[in-house]
Amino acid sequence: MNNRRIPKYIQLKKELLSWFESGKLQRGQQVPSENEIAEQFGMSRQTVRQTFGELEKEGWLERIQGKGTFARHPQRREAEQAKTIGIITTYISDYIFPHIVRGAEAELRSQGYRLLLSSTDNTKEKEMESLQLMTSQPLSGLIIEPTKSAEGNPNLAYFLELQEKGIPYLMINEKYRELECACLKVDDEAGGYKAVQYLLEMGHTQIAGFFKRDDLQGVNRLKGFLAAHKAAGMSASPKRVVTYTTEEKNSLPYRQALQMLGEGENRPTAFVCYNDELAVLLMEAVAESGLQVPEDVSIIGFDDSSLATASGTKLTTLTHPKTEMGQAAASQLIAMIEQGKTARDTIYEPELIVRDSVAKRN
Repeated sequence: MNNRRIPKYIQLKKELLSWFESGKLQRGQQVPSENEIAEQFGMSRQTVRQTFGELEKEGWLERIQGKGTFARHPQRREAEQAKTIGIITTYISDYIFPHIVRGAEAELRSQGYRLLLSSTDNTKEKEMESLQLMTSQPLSGLIIEPTKSAEGNPNLAYFLELQEKGIPYLMINEKYRELECACLKVDDEAGGYKAVQYLLEMGHTQIAGFFKRDDLQGVNRLKGFLAAHKAAGMSASPKRVVTYTTEEKNSLPYRQALQMLGEGENRPTAFVCYNDELAVLLMEAVAESGLQVPEDVSIIGFDDSSLATASGTKLTTLTHPKTEMGQAAASQLIAMIEQGKTARDTIYEPELIVRDSVAKRN
């Protein structure tokens, strides 16, 4: 910093910017006081104040009354001006997702935020595209539903970029295990457990389970299914447990159900399904087999979606908070953005909603 042709405040500005580049000065970190900087570089307080003023205008620094000066980032400042929050979900218009999005949108609008929405169609490639879209523009924060959460996180670099840019985010329904972020989710294991426990109480012992294995919701619902059998001193038959991927959801469980239902007296008397969507599909398999729900086969779904009450036989199912989850996620994220609060995990306990699709077994 001995170039006499360059004004001192510019020399100091370049030096402080190099602290950002090298990582010596992290976002959110308190900057040394004007007196400390003046003493360190042998400059007047007026010069330091002029430098701080320049960096504050450009968004690199923020002065907080009574606390001091803190490191920021220009993009973060633009994002706050834009007041835009992104939501990335696996789907937007299907199943329970419109309810989650509407809950978040209502909260965001009430607080003056604009919503930017993107879906991944539950593919890692489209998740990457969605993250690229979100990180390419000023953004205040992100609500993310991970894609195929049980299959790892090839898009880790984009999540690390969010952290590097100081963009707060949280996850819904599940989270990638290596990321330290808040998550709002249902206790899926408890749900799987409650479904089997209820069927056992209703006299069923031949219970089949159908679970999606490429997301952690399915993995945990299966875990609860198996734990309930174990707690009852039983083991789930390997022939009665079906796992499938997103790509197989409309075909493999249906075929497997038809096969089981064709086993005569040895057939299962109850199905526990990954979600309501699958439960409704397997109701069709029961009908195709010449059987009835619940007289011959009892069925339990998950999520208490609109599908649960759309058919003639109303579905016994487990609850998902849907709109409440979307609203709470938005509220927590706004608190992270505006107040610097640290969000905590929120676990919702699923409740069994008893309707018409389960009958007592004699």
